[in-house]
Amino acid sequence: MIIVMKPNYTPQQLEGVVTAIKAHGLTPHITYGVETAIVAAVGEFHVPALDPFEILDGVESVKRISQPFKLGSRQVHPANSIFPVDGFTVGGDEIAIIAGPCAVESRSQILETAQAVREAGANALRGGVFKPRTSPYSFQGLGEEGLEYLAEAREQTGMPIVVEIMSQTQLDLMVKYVDVLQVGARNMQNFNLLRAIGETRKTVLLKRGLSATIEELLMSAEYILAGGNKQVMLCERGIRTFETSTRNTTDINAIPVLKSLTHLPVILDPSHATGHADYVAAIARAAIAAGADGLIVEVHPDPQHAASDGKQSLKPEAFAQMVKQVKAIAEVLGRRIAPIKKPIVAGW
Repeated sequence: MIIVMKPNYTPQQLEGVVTAIKAHGLTPHITYGVETAIVAAVGEFHVPALDPFEILDGVESVKRISQPFKLGSRQVHPANSIFPVDGFTVGGDEIAIIAGPCAVESRSQILETAQAVREAGANALRGGVFKPRTSPYSFQGLGEEGLEYLAEAREQTGMPIVVEIMSQTQLDLMVKYVDVLQVGARNMQNFNLLRAIGETRKTVLLKRGLSATIEELLMSAEYILAGGNKQVMLCERGIRTFETSTRNTTDINAIPVLKSLTHLPVILDPSHATGHADYVAAIARAAIAAGADGLIVEVHPDPQHAASDGKQSLKPEAFAQMVKQVKAIAEVLGRRIAPIKKPIVAGW
């Protein structure tokens, strides 16, 4: 349920509401507004009426949360969630650009790519070190060695790093190195992993599953939010349909739908959504026009010889052109690409 406090509530009254919520076996989650506070009481509530909470001092109104996803709902948090990611913010007027190779293949490859995407306007560096491949014989990633290369790239460029986590067993290692934990499409409903990530305070990029509905994506985000981690970005990366001309079908509709249902930032991945470098820029432009809060794009200096997903990876010069295009669209909508706030290390 949602308990809205009166504009002139006192800290003691708010504490009384929190105590009452806990007494009923529920978990309180407080959102502070400009004039009031909203307290979401989450859990199984067996009292048929809301009377026990309506009569509490300082309470203006009480209503049930109609959506199955509670903490991610705009009923609980009407305003957009805006949070920092080491040098830039997501969820507000700024549009975040995350870019880098599908997989970290070598030190020279990731450092070269990091410099190129940084100079083109990227805010964060992506790179896979544990790769969820369809074939067990395909390149599986460099593991901790790859994380060390990413950390070096972060030190030299100032960009935070975004890396996919595949298992709970990797969590301690990933938290040590990574700024943003990416949960891939195959793990969107790995609820044990989501619970464990919810106990961290690392920013999360949660990708939609290949055949997942929007509600299922939001329910997966709820696992992370319920653990106390509020820094969650949702990622539309294309869904599986009958169409075979592209790798997936880009669900542009999902962007405005998600923005209407949830306060969480929405990112689009045009690389996986299309599976072909020729289409990436067009879908990136469409995403920004539809209201996306950012993009995550695969970029490789030599796509033809990439260890994975070379077909959908942009060359650095094509990525730079794409950034210019989405910047122009963002400005029409009264938004802007998040500025680069940390300089590249001198002499690099």
